Amino acid sequence: MPIFRIRSIQFSERGVNVEKIAIWEITGFIFTVIAGTLLHFVYNWSGHKWIVGIFSPVNESTWEHLKLLFTPMLLYSTVEYFVIGKDYPNFIFAKSFGIAFGMLVILIAFYTYTGIIGSNFLWADILTFLLGVAAAYFYSWRVIYETDIGTSPDFIGAILLLLLTLCFVLFTFTPPHIGMFLDPVSKEYGIPKNRANSVSKIHEE
Repeated sequence: MPIFRIRSIQFSERGVNVEKIAIWEITGFIFTVIAGTLLHFVYNWSGHKWIVGIFSPVNESTWEHLKLLFTPMLLYSTVEYFVIGKDYPNFIFAKSFGIAFGMLVILIAFYTYTGIIGSNFLWADILTFLLGVAAAYFYSWRVIYETDIGTSPDFIGAILLLLLTLCFVLFTFTPPHIGMFLDPVSKEYGIPKNRANSVSKIHEE
């Protein structure tokens, strides 16, 4: 009960800002879920263009499906930064670690339930995705909301975001040969060999 009262006071004192952040985060959740769902098909829709594969899944591996959270949330957060994010000194930190936290939640949830059941199911994969997106936005909202965490340096968040981006680009073309990167359908790593409108065309263009 005391905790609820403390939170209520903080909300009423900073009602406008907190409400604005909450609206943006809820909208971001909805956007990421819809955009992430569509993004699953974009690589095929593009005719397997390598440049599209950098930000959308090129196969059915667990790693590639993390792009369904990473790309839409990064895009949305970029817009959000220029609208309200510059008012918060920890915005980039919150968003970068929110994205990382959401992806971690997806990995933990997916490998936990498949480890217990021994298989994966589409409905459970969807719930895992929704859980990860919700966790990502909730985390970023809490970090932005807690002004006493505002000293968290944004440059750390920027470095994390850069590293994640580099990993997605690099592992699209040269993924490690471990389970998380294996396409369970084609049994291949990275861009399937039969899809390549491929990286070889980079040199021709």
